[in-house]
Amino acid sequence: MHKRALNLRQRGAVGMIAPMLLTVFLSIGVIAVDIAHLYVVRNELQNAADAAALAGAAGLNPVSPTPQWSNAVTKGTNAVKLNGSDGKTLATGTVTAGYWNLTGSPAGMQAQTITPGTNDMPAVQVTVARSGTGGTAVNGGAISGWLASVFGFGTAGVQATAVAVIAAPGTANPGALFPVALNKCLFDLYWNYSTNQPLNDPSTGQPYVLDINSSYGPSSGTCASGEWTGFTGATDASTEKGLVTSGNPTAVSIGQNINISTGVKTSVYMAIPATPLTVTMPVVSPLSPGATSPVYAFAGFVITKVFINGSHSYIEGHFTTNVKVSGGGTGTNYGAYVPPRLAD
Repeated sequence: MHKRALNLRQRGAVGMIAPMLLTVFLSIGVIAVDIAHLYVVRNELQNAADAAALAGAAGLNPVSPTPQWSNAVTKGTNAVKLNGSDGKTLATGTVTAGYWNLTGSPAGMQAQTITPGTNDMPAVQVTVARSGTGGTAVNGGAISGWLASVFGFGTAGVQATAVAVIAAPGTANPGALFPVALNKCLFDLYWNYSTNQPLNDPSTGQPYVLDINSSYGPSSGTCASGEWTGFTGATDASTEKGLVTSGNPTAVSIGQNINISTGVKTSVYMAIPATPLTVTMPVVSPLSPGATSPVYAFAGFVITKVFINGSHSYIEGHFTTNVKVSGGGTGTNYGAYVPPRLAD
């Protein structure tokens, strides 16, 4: 009799605990579902912020002499509305434009009016949020999950931020470069490092016209302008003619040594397409004909004329800005830039 009563009490206790445990397990499951839902919404907002920041940064161009700040904000704002989150079309975001320091020092967006340093790049920052309820709801309002609706818990606000920059290239992709290596000393003579623009010839008001196969400098000969390059391959005339058409066969990065040619190679000039022709050239320092030279930067250059006269053949042209080049990384601004990318 005593044993039977004990068993009944045990079964009664289990009967009382089981519903409580079921409630706990169901709550844990619902919480897990709600958290997963929040992550999905957060990722959707992040994708929207990323896309809007990239669209805004594309609107910064032309970045020289001054980035197109208002256009960038408009492009970014419009791009927010092309995306959605949790079945809701996004209506608004916070979009700002200014300079972003790639090293994080200082952190955060800087004013458009600063004098940018080496690591300060034109940028667009976009923040997209889901918050509020009722009349204060932003982009459909804060997120409510199953647990909130069943147990009366509150809602959760979610937001995401992205920054996209336009920067000078640190790497040029295959096919991006014209096979002439310019000497950095040319830029020391004819480039305005404060404004990141070519210096103008006072007699014309236009960028200085340069002959690539000549020397420049106060003492007329201190700065050899440039030479053909085979990049990491051969520098014979046949190879160079192919490179004029197809560009560098492999990626070229700042700090990498490239092969510098010697001699005029008149036949290569004949392979240059009709001018004017805007190209991107590697900049080396120092220029070492017949040897290798390290890449210092990449520069925009307009070939305006090609003179073919035996050993006196040369390219004539000038520096330029806002030349889009396929590549990545970050380098010194000599007029070339890579497509907008998200900042780390």
